[in-house]
Amino acid sequence: MKIGLFCFYLRMKKKVAFDPYVPQEAVAYCERLFQNNHFDFLLARPRRTRLGDFTIKPGYTPRITVNINLNPYNFLITYLHEVAHYVVYQKYKGLFKKKVAPHGIEWKREFSALLAPVMVESIFPVDVLAPLRVYAANPKASTGADHSLYAALKKYDDPALSMNKTPLIHLHEGSDFVFQNRLFVKGAVRRTRVLCVDKVSQRKYTIPAHALVEAC
Repeated sequence: MKIGLFCFYLRMKKKVAFDPYVPQEAVAYCERLFQNNHFDFLLARPRRTRLGDFTIKPGYTPRITVNINLNPYNFLITYLHEVAHYVVYQKYKGLFKKKVAPHGIEWKREFSALLAPVMVESIFPVDVLAPLRVYAANPKASTGADHSLYAALKKYDDPALSMNKTPLIHLHEGSDFVFQNRLFVKGAVRRTRVLCVDKVSQRKYTIPAHALVEAC
């Protein structure tokens, strides 16, 4: 399992340690989903391109990973996002060779159902709960694509993680910035992403509009 993951293999434990990572009132729910299903769960070192993932390989147990540095509310949403992928996989694998879109209607339905029990004020603060309820009605592939929910969740991040950084969307077009240790110039906004140019290679990339960057 050499994929840059933090080697904390939760299925090897008798009790899954969700306590430090999700709101206390959601711990039992997360543990129950883990115990009642057959997937491996690992904590991942912070990844810049994704918050979590669901992978399946022939001969291996399905695996879910979530970045270890997420705040409890973002961790819970990301975990349920990936569990929804697992549920869809279990329901539709080999069923008349049906092809199911990764974030299609099947996934949206399962993710909304998994979110429903936790969308209460005892788990989420009101400023997160309000946009989360709107998001859950028609979930997007990434919480970053929902500006209101993204902004609400970011308020609960560790301040040290965003020190001296600003959301890309706040920079003026043509501004230079550093992202993932590379120098870019900001281009035009395209819905939820921004077209940017690597100043060294001159290659074009689209970067999430609310990604935290270092302005030059």
